Amino acid sequence: MQVGIAYSENVQQIWLTIEVPDDATVNDAIARSGILDMFPHLDLSTQKVGIFGRIIKPEASLRAGDRVEIYRPITCDPQTVARRDGVGDDDD
Repeated sequence: MQVGIAYSENVQQIWLTIEVPDDATVNDAIARSGILDMFPHLDLSTQKVGIFGRIIKPEASLRAGDRVEIYRPITCDPQTVARRDGVGDDDD
């Protein structure tokens, strides 16, 4: 079956479509994708993973068409970014 693997950094994004066995898990798909070789600093023991925006366990089974996502840690406070960017200001 086919599944997608997605990961994004500030300057580089990758989205792969790969073939996995019908009984594959999220971990299996990530390992098979080669993404850990492309981004050797990824640490799946600390980073969260999900399917279509929903955080799941790495041992979760996959279904055909799933998009596995590897999430980066948040590096700033979203409330601070909103104030700095003017998002949500009532001055309009």
